Amino acid sequence: MIEEFEVKGPHEEALEGEGASRGFNNRLAVLTAIMATLGALLSYEASLSLGEAIIWKNEASIKKTEASDQWNFYQAKSNKQHLSELAAKLTKGKDREDSNKNVLKYSSEKIQIQKKAEDVDKMAYDADVRSEKFMQAHHRWATGMTTMQIAISLTAMALLTRRRWLVYASLTCAVCGVYFGLIAWFGL
Repeated sequence: MIEEFEVKGPHEEALEGEGASRGFNNRLAVLTAIMATLGALLSYEASLSLGEAIIWKNEASIKKTEASDQWNFYQAKSNKQHLSELAAKLTKGKDREDSNKNVLKYSSEKIQIQKKAEDVDKMAYDADVRSEKFMQAHHRWATGMTTMQIAISLTAMALLTRRRWLVYASLTCAVCGVYFGLIAWFGL
């Protein structure tokens, strides 16, 4: 019986090994595309939440200015009330009556101004709280996006070096990026 042996040259071995390599490359290319898509979504949400945080911080600043104006107005009415009280003590007759009427008028005006100032202060506080909530979400989205970018970089290194542990490290980073995105999504 004659047995035939096939002897392969280096070129043939390279061509056969290319098939396995091509599958590895294709899987990494798909993985990179998925991670890039998720990273783009995370980036969009990070930008959106940052914009909202800035808008609410601006609103808080405007309301703080309005509240300051109201408190200054309150202080002015208080000064007028004190001057009218002093005038009532120093005068007699009709001037005293007019000063006492002014004291009552300024006192009632102060109550309205104080209520308005306190309401605007509360609006400013609420806007600050909302801004902080969006800023916290922004940090989560941005962390997820950064982690996803690291995962994409690790995938590129895995493709170049053919190291499987880099693929696993890339997948781990991608999972962490998705995790940060989920906790931002649910507001945790």
